[in-house]
Order: sequence, then C-alpha cells, then structure tokens
Amino acid sequence: MAWGKSDGKAAPQLVTTGRIEMERDGETAYLEYSLSGDVLELTHTEIPKKLRRMGLASSLAETAFNWAREKKLKVDVICPSVKDYLAKHPEYADLVMH
Repeated sequence: MAWGKSDGKAAPQLVTTGRIEMERDGETAYLEYSLSGDVLELTHTEIPKKLRRMGLASSLAETAFNWAREKKLKVDVICPSVKDYLAKHPEYADLVMH
C-alpha cells in the first residue's frame, strides 16, 4: 500500500509527540503534546515546585494556542491546567474541538 492511499482501510497517520518548554533558574516547566494530522492534543503540564505561581502554566498554554492558530490546527484539550486557562481566555475557544 502506498503512503496516503487507501484501500478502504484507514491510512496510517504520522503522530508527533513533544513538549513546549520554558526554563527558569535551572528548572524546566513544560506542556506535553501530540500532533496528528491537523489536531494538536495538549496532554500534560508540569511545573517544578519552585517555579509555581509564576504564570508559567499560562504562558505555556498561550504559546500552544498561538502555535495552533498560526498552523491552522484544531486543539484537543486533555490537560486540566490548559482547560483552566481556556476558561479564562475565550479568545481561543474557536480552536478547540467540540
């Protein structure tokens, strides 16, 4: 079967996983994601204890949503931290899968 062609079965899809990172004071905060087709799935935010309450989770979420908008991606929000950010920032609601 050639790449991208279908014989009635679903064609394989490339899935990329990664993280958006921010470093402060030798520690790294990150937001994990996977990208499949035109869907950016935001799965987990991790903020080291000494970096909490600095707004890094919000900065990571904002970066992800801006990247999605720039690349014309739909966003599937799984991470509770990103869901909290989205509730306070309805300007990104149009990107979210319903």
